[in-house]
Amino acid sequence: MKVSTEWLSDYISLDGVNIEELAEQITRSGIEIDSVENRNKGVSNVVVGYVKSKEKHPDADKLNVCIVDAGQDEELQIVCGAKNVAAGQKVPVALVGAKLPGGIEIKKAKLRGVPSQGMICSAKELGLNDKLLPKEQQEGILVLPEDAKIGTPIAGLLGLDDKVLDFDLTPNRSDCLSMLGAAYEVGAILGRDVKLPKPEKELIEFAQPAEERIAVKVEASELCSRYAVRYISGVKIGPSPLWMQNRLMAAGIRPISNVVDITNYVMLEYGQPLHAFDADKIAGGQIGVRQSREGEKLVTLDGQERELEPGALLIVDGDDKPAGLAGVMGGLDSEVTDRTVNIVLESAKFDGGAVRKTSRALGLRSEASQRFEKEVDPSAVIPALNRAAELMAKYAGGNVCKGIVEVVNREPQEQVITLSLGKLNDYLGTDISTLETKTILTRLGFASADLTENALEVRIPTRRGDITRDVDLIEEVARLYGYDNIPTTLIEGPTTAGGCTKPQALRRAIRSLLVHGGWQEVLGYSFIRAGAARKFPQLGGGGHEVKLAMPMSEDRSTLRSSLLPGMIDIAVYNRNRKQENLALFEIGGVFVTEEAKLTKQPDEVPALGLLLAGEREPKRWNAPAEQVDFFDLKGALESLFDYLGLGGRVSYAADRPQGFHPGRSASVYLQTEGGKRWIGSLGQVHPELQRELDLDDTYVAELLLKPIYEYAGEPAVYRELPRFPAMQRDIAVVVAADVEAGALIAEIRQTAGKLLEDVQVFDVFTGSKLGEGKKSVALSLVYRHKERTLTDEEVTAVHDRVVAGLAQTFAAELRK
Repeated sequence: MKVSTEWLSDYISLDGVNIEELAEQITRSGIEIDSVENRNKGVSNVVVGYVKSKEKHPDADKLNVCIVDAGQDEELQIVCGAKNVAAGQKVPVALVGAKLPGGIEIKKAKLRGVPSQGMICSAKELGLNDKLLPKEQQEGILVLPEDAKIGTPIAGLLGLDDKVLDFDLTPNRSDCLSMLGAAYEVGAILGRDVKLPKPEKELIEFAQPAEERIAVKVEASELCSRYAVRYISGVKIGPSPLWMQNRLMAAGIRPISNVVDITNYVMLEYGQPLHAFDADKIAGGQIGVRQSREGEKLVTLDGQERELEPGALLIVDGDDKPAGLAGVMGGLDSEVTDRTVNIVLESAKFDGGAVRKTSRALGLRSEASQRFEKEVDPSAVIPALNRAAELMAKYAGGNVCKGIVEVVNREPQEQVITLSLGKLNDYLGTDISTLETKTILTRLGFASADLTENALEVRIPTRRGDITRDVDLIEEVARLYGYDNIPTTLIEGPTTAGGCTKPQALRRAIRSLLVHGGWQEVLGYSFIRAGAARKFPQLGGGGHEVKLAMPMSEDRSTLRSSLLPGMIDIAVYNRNRKQENLALFEIGGVFVTEEAKLTKQPDEVPALGLLLAGEREPKRWNAPAEQVDFFDLKGALESLFDYLGLGGRVSYAADRPQGFHPGRSASVYLQTEGGKRWIGSLGQVHPELQRELDLDDTYVAELLLKPIYEYAGEPAVYRELPRFPAMQRDIAVVVAADVEAGALIAEIRQTAGKLLEDVQVFDVFTGSKLGEGKKSVALSLVYRHKERTLTDEEVTAVHDRVVAGLAQTFAAELRK
């Protein structure tokens, strides 16, 4: 919000106030001032002049010789090249010795042999933002109003003797989206009274009642608490007064016409958006508010036809035809033009959420929607309407019909809050007295009364909708008391030791283990290209992609339902830059939904992804390079599960998951109370995808983390070193070729019981000697007792049970 201090001084005295120091005070009180802009960019000795005559330059087709009365002792001869200069105009004249922005100094000169005693200036040459001027004033010299007094310094006439404060407002301070709100804030800081406009005293009403000319109907009562209009007849459309144009331009708004400028001026003054309709274009003499229906369209003031979603808040005429988007922008069919004679002036309190939804759906933001979204002061609806009507009568020659036509669904209510002085001082660590507190509240414009000896009852004006609790009042007292005046005190009260949740602790443990094992963490995009995740198993089920409404690009158009597409893209990126040895992991969320069309937020499922590619060991003088393989990735997972206390619960099964190599992949299962549960897949990326992406053998794994969080024990459980010797027995059994080594190990563990410390496969052999469809699996078994030395007889008995169990379950035969 840009606040003109010249305008601000209408409501509060700024006598003796240094504007730069005021900006610092406002910032220290809680509203940051981004900048203090001096509207005078270096203009001096420029006055109002009157062009008495204009003649063509004798030696230049594009130059004119003008005789100008600038209120000096004699008339000036000025050579001017502007196309729009004409006799009878009032214009800004830079006298000899004048200075203009950019360090330009005006001197006597001869242009093609003709003396020139000054310069007739354009808006840009005066340092004005010509884009904010009316379109007809954007090119050529600046033409001033006819009532401008000859010889008057231009700085005062164009409002250049002004400084503009740029308020950087947080969303809760919508009250300062108005000059009056800024005046209340500055008044509270300076301790000065605020003088409000009194339009009801200045407004002269025409005899005819407004209700005879216009009727109001509100169907969307929940979304429009108050809708009020005035009827103004006989307006004459023209330019607004120069002082009003200056103030609008200082606020960054381009003047258009007197009627439109007045609605913008009052919006900036009160923070209450208004809209003027051409009354003769409102069918049926009725205006109303309702929600849009399926398939409705509206051409807005910017000339764009907009298709409306059902439920948007509309202004409609007597034929139920849309005339504007409530709180956002008016319709083109009912706009005020040069031929407008009668005005329906609207002021309303629309629901901020409804306006925000419409504005966002259409991608259409305006000064009005910005204010409605942040909830305008409901008590300003009528004062702002009267103020605009008063100004239209004064500057547009309108006749204001008697009375206001309105529908009131809810009257604004002031909040009453109890403020405990003990709590205030406890929170701030101060010793502020009751009198000091009441004085600060009075400066803020809050009425207060003693409720008890140590408590106040505070009445909050409706303009401060951000204050709803006693802690909000404590903040107000603190900022006006001065943050610098609050002493530094030790924190008191009970403290709670912080700590990680189990999922947080486990994520840290997983990250630590992998990083210390040589893996590198990556952070991929949450957005991937459509269909990319369908190439791999879906972790969370669902089956439907979550598409973005406004994607950055086709490659970032869908929420990821798998980590693997992003990790493979990272691998491709690195390979293209000659970085081929990769050990990457990512811990992140994937997004799943069972809805084809979303009605609720998709589920975010935590997942772990790993990617391995390149060389396990580089080439050396005495050994060739070794490439990573499936078992390197499986070994990393086994180490991870052992570290998390899940080694005995996790099993692997040869499988052909989607997107993986059909012979070098597996599914991962976790043993739970309800049986085995699939938690992910691992293996080599499918050869076709590798060829498509120009990748060498690449191995990936993706796991669900939620079941791991649930069943994991404490990471890194330590145990004492063994004190008694172990006994090792090796066996080689011949089994059917489709029997998995993991199944043999599981059977051995179950049969051997507690004496078995470890079992490992150390050889697998197939050949014609074993017979068709047979293989030999050699296993090493380690037995140990924690509290004594085992005897050979004990180990033999257990080992014989193991051999018998394998024979019974898998028809295994000891290899001879």
